[in-house]
Amino acid sequence: MPLSDDEQRILSQIEQQLHETDPALAKEVATTTVYTHSARNIKWSVLGFIIGLVTIVLTLSISFWLAFIGFVMMLAAALLFEQNLRRLGRAGMNQLSMNVRSGNLKNSIADKRGKMRGKFRPDDPIQ
Repeated sequence: MPLSDDEQRILSQIEQQLHETDPALAKEVATTTVYTHSARNIKWSVLGFIIGLVTIVLTLSISFWLAFIGFVMMLAAALLFEQNLRRLGRAGMNQLSMNVRSGNLKNSIADKRGKMRGKFRPDDPIQ
C-alpha cells in the first residue's frame, strides 16, 4: 500500500533532518544494505580458507597435527562461506553485482580508505 501525501511529506522531513544533524550516519544508512554483513563474512571466509590451505602446505612435512589444524580451518571457512552464501541468496547476489557494475563498490572502497587515512593521519600536527 503506497504512502499518502501527508506520510510522504513527514518521511521527507525526517530524512532531511537526519541529513542535517548527522550526515555521516545518513550516508552510511544509504550505502549499507541487509546483505552487507553476509558479503563481508564471505570475504573473511575466503581469506580463512586460503590461510588454512597455506597452513596445510607448509606444515604437512613438519607435523600431521599442524596440517590437521589447517584442514579444520579450511573446513570451518568453507562452512561459513556456504552459510553466508545461503543468507545472501539470489536477491543479494543480484544487488551486489549491480553495485559492482555501477561503480558503487569502488566508491565504497575509496570512502573506507579515506576514513582509515583520517584515523591514522590526523589533520592537526602534534606539537
